[in-house]
Amino acid sequence: MTSHAYLAQLFSLDGRTALVTGGSSGIGRAIAGALARAGASVVIVARREAELASTVDELLADGCRAAWVSGDLSTRDGVRSAGERAAEVYGEPDILVNSAGVNLRPPMGEVGEEVWDATMAVNLEAPFLLGERFGPGMAERGFGRIIHVTSQQAHRAFVQSGAYGVSKGGLESLARSQAEAWSSSGVTCNTLVPGFVLTPLNARLQSDPETVAGLAARTMVGRNGLADDFAGAAVFLASAASGYVTGHSLFVDGGLSVH
Repeated sequence: MTSHAYLAQLFSLDGRTALVTGGSSGIGRAIAGALARAGASVVIVARREAELASTVDELLADGCRAAWVSGDLSTRDGVRSAGERAAEVYGEPDILVNSAGVNLRPPMGEVGEEVWDATMAVNLEAPFLLGERFGPGMAERGFGRIIHVTSQQAHRAFVQSGAYGVSKGGLESLARSQAEAWSSSGVTCNTLVPGFVLTPLNARLQSDPETVAGLAARTMVGRNGLADDFAGAAVFLASAASGYVTGHSLFVDGGLSVH
């Protein structure tokens, strides 16, 4: 067997379909691109049509199969509608990536019900609803990959974790519950845990050079993360190579969490 054939057997996503929420920017965009370039037919779900179109156009230019669905993941009806429309493009997904999120960070004493509800709806309830919609079908077909993008705040409190940290902690628990429910049927459920990544979601913190430098100094590699740092990990968790990895939190953080 050639090295190319061996690597394809492990990591190729040819013939697979993927749904990636939040796939038009940041980590989600990098993951969507990685899955598409590894062979999957990818449908990206997000709100902003211009960013969606730009992302898909780039993938199509690279010879990938990709499409987009504009959807509002802040309401149950919006999530259900987006999921159904996404499934109509290439069929039921084999891979579900929940990367969409909101990052509202008022002090805990000022969170309020509006911030709490908005955070939980997008960061936790949408992944739950999409898992309920697609997880059982994956189990019936005997293969599935559910990947959630969480946060350091799921494990430790810093930089005003607030409702955001609670939502990401809940998302990691959701992954374990999904793993318990469906892993015996070939559906793995895992999380990717970023450190501080230079994406639009973290624009507020990036406006302070001292904070950015301080966070980089907390890593072992001496720099903050980039969206493309998640490409390889995402392909691994989406592929046959990770068939015995489930209920796991994979830290992609330059060693921040152990430094």
